[in-house]
Amino acid sequence: MADSESPGADRPAAATDPGRGRRIAVDVGSVRIGVAASDPDGILATPVETVPRAKQNTRGGGPAPDIARIAEIVREYEAVEVIVGLPRTLRGEKGSAATLAMAFADYLRMAIAPVPIRLSDERLTTVSAARALRDSGVRARGQRQVIDQAAAVSILQGWLDERSAVLRSVETASDVPRSRHGAVRPASSGDDA
Repeated sequence: MADSESPGADRPAAATDPGRGRRIAVDVGSVRIGVAASDPDGILATPVETVPRAKQNTRGGGPAPDIARIAEIVREYEAVEVIVGLPRTLRGEKGSAATLAMAFADYLRMAIAPVPIRLSDERLTTVSAARALRDSGVRARGQRQVIDQAAAVSILQGWLDERSAVLRSVETASDVPRSRHGAVRPASSGDDA
């Protein structure tokens, strides 16, 4: 389902949710790719690893090493969906980083089909991750891999939290008493005589 304020970005939706299972998130950069995974219940995101970015393989001899490694992680974790961070400018526009992420998602989609790929708006996740690590005493210099993983965790946790809220709202809506014609009935006061 497309997000009206971020064209090309997806949002969790009950209709497209694959159900219980691990999710993988990737923060695609020009040098490194941060990878995070969720628990099978989709509650908590944790860092997995940082994958070095590779030049796209143009010889047709299979996927590039970075795509191959992430596809391997998807299989290892038996992921039910993959969330790729879609970096937008502060004004919500697509820049070169978003184009890079979308191209990466297309290559990855071919390598992991039929596992669905979702693009998630991830404005400022790397900046937020670097700030959080700095505030906790981790120095940014020499910790780029940790920052990339923390950004992937941030992307995934945001997705998981929104997914949980969407599924709860659908569950709550299905618990509303309805008449046989589908209209919402008022709650009973106990005086139904």
